[in-house]
Amino acid sequence: MSINRIIQFLKEIRRRYIAGTSYRTNPYIQDGWAQEQAELKKRPRRTEIINYLLDSLNRETEYLEIGVRNPGDNFNHIRATRKYSVDPGLEYDNPEIDFKLTSDEFFAKLRSEALSGAPSKFDVVFIDGLHLADQAFRDIVNSLDFLKDDGFVVMHDCNPPSEFYARETYGFHLSPAGHVWNGTTWKAYCKARLELQVKAHCIDSDWGVGILQISAEKKSFPNLNPFYEFHVLAQHRRELLNLVSFEEFKQQLLSLHR
Repeated sequence: MSINRIIQFLKEIRRRYIAGTSYRTNPYIQDGWAQEQAELKKRPRRTEIINYLLDSLNRETEYLEIGVRNPGDNFNHIRATRKYSVDPGLEYDNPEIDFKLTSDEFFAKLRSEALSGAPSKFDVVFIDGLHLADQAFRDIVNSLDFLKDDGFVVMHDCNPPSEFYARETYGFHLSPAGHVWNGTTWKAYCKARLELQVKAHCIDSDWGVGILQISAEKKSFPNLNPFYEFHVLAQHRRELLNLVSFEEFKQQLLSLHR
């Protein structure tokens, strides 16, 4: 290798080192890492919340999970009488998935009674599929159609800590959020809270666990974010999400059962 080639090689190594150092010491990057660590420390996790809801029904239960990927993350730990999993297998190909379909295909078949092996109504439906608002909202609407009157629709990733976590594109990893992706699920949750006949709470844990219940109550809160802008969510997070602790939610649920 010539001297000039060696010099160019060393310059490139130096450039990459400086770029990496700049990335690691950037305040946005450091703030993003701090937000992620803070979120990971929050408890309870989604699994515990779902099991609490199932237990609260005090009966044999039917559970549906949309967007399973690795069953060891959540599905295998759910305590329901009967459990059903839906996932097209694009990210994690598992032969034990009950219905290897997209959620749209699954609900279309369920609606047309062309699907054997699934009940007509579920006690709890957990939505953790494609983290984009349009798809998540369709999953909500379809789930409510097949939910028992006192059942629960549960959603993951409803409370992204910053716009980097709420990005549209999963594949962009050069941000403070790294590989963590909440997507625009929060928009679907807020839209459902505004437009559908549901009562909604968002547990401030595990990236925001949204809980929807069928309700005929008249909406009594203003639409603070008509264009679904993240900076408005950041300013009015508690009001827009009805953000509560798990203990606060349990107390409200207990009062309904008295």
